[in-house]
Amino acid sequence: MSEDQHSAGVLHGERVHDTAPAPAAHAARGWWRVLKRLTGAKDAFVLGLAAAVFLVIVAFESVAPLNVVGAYALVIPILLVATVRNRKLMYLALVLCVAVTYVGLFQPAKKRERFTAVLINRTVVVGVLIAAAYFAMTREERKAREEAARAELLRANAQLVELKDRLNRSDRLAALGLLASSVAHEVGTPLHSIAWQVQTLAEDPQATPEMKKTAAIIDSELNRVVRIIKDKLSLTRQPKPAHAQVRLDQLAQSVAALMEPAFLGKGVGLKTDLGAEPAPVWGDIEQLRQVLVNLLTNALAATAAGGQVVLVVGRRAATLAELDERRRAGAPPCDAMVTLTVRDTGCGMPDEHVKQAFEPFFTTKAIGDGAGLGLFISREIVMGHGGSLSIDSVVGKGTMIVIALPGYADGPAAKEQDSHERA
Repeated sequence: MSEDQHSAGVLHGERVHDTAPAPAAHAARGWWRVLKRLTGAKDAFVLGLAAAVFLVIVAFESVAPLNVVGAYALVIPILLVATVRNRKLMYLALVLCVAVTYVGLFQPAKKRERFTAVLINRTVVVGVLIAAAYFAMTREERKAREEAARAELLRANAQLVELKDRLNRSDRLAALGLLASSVAHEVGTPLHSIAWQVQTLAEDPQATPEMKKTAAIIDSELNRVVRIIKDKLSLTRQPKPAHAQVRLDQLAQSVAALMEPAFLGKGVGLKTDLGAEPAPVWGDIEQLRQVLVNLLTNALAATAAGGQVVLVVGRRAATLAELDERRRAGAPPCDAMVTLTVRDTGCGMPDEHVKQAFEPFFTTKAIGDGAGLGLFISREIVMGHGGSLSIDSVVGKGTMIVIALPGYADGPAAKEQDSHERA
């Protein structure tokens, strides 16, 4: 071979050496991505380590086929694969290790007189590998069952705590209802007697105009006391709802007009955005009015003079979670949700108060200014209408409460919704 030919061959070899690793590296990266996608990053690392150890042992076996000690090292990749807790991968690893253990027997370099002894030794190695795979896989599966049982126990404990909280809330509401009923009964009887005497006094021919005026004031205040008692009773015993089609945008407009004097008196702005399209829902107009009045009252109480409260009515598509919740409740499907947002620029609430906001009797107001039932009752009403009520607050910036109710549409879907609500 001439020197030029040798140089050309060397150059050709260099080109092959430079370009050959590229496909191999690309393939390795591809296998790594597949492992991560199938098993996760941690398991992929363990499998990669097991494969590396396996390849090292295979290289050792090819160099020293008569040395049986290297075959025992195949226990290491088996133990590593067992930590992934995948039976199929364990079967594959065991088959590969057994194949590597026996493949050295068929090399021509082996002497016939030692073939039987090497075969026996290799068979012992295979038995050790099978035993290691069995016990390692059994141990890992037992650990997996224990972890699953521990997680299930934690979930059961969380559900138990939630049920206990609900039971405590029910007990407190029952106690409040009993107290309110007792107060209404004990106070109602003397109030009726007073009202009867006032009416008799006002109808007395000898009563002067001033006396009649005073009697009218007393009668008006007595009626107000009766209404207050009825309102307190309604907090714990909601009347049977009378569902009908309700235009939420019109309801929001009427409530805003009702509350506007209170906002003007405190110097807080009240802005409404009712949307360009009608926002019909299916519900009890009085209960929904109670919810909206309560939310606006809370927003006004939390906002200082010069602040602003915004009332927004809108529509959005129902989420998959909302559709699944309606399906499990046996309610007809609803493609659109009508939203009502009350946003203020008040003092806001810390996270711990936000978490407790819907608990009965929780309030940050002074004693006598609130019973802590407004948000609780409001959410119960909204949930009874198949909707949701969420709260988001930042200290120093304000609070936003969002109500989402199933939209009401004319046609067969509306008829199905009507029948379901009446049922």
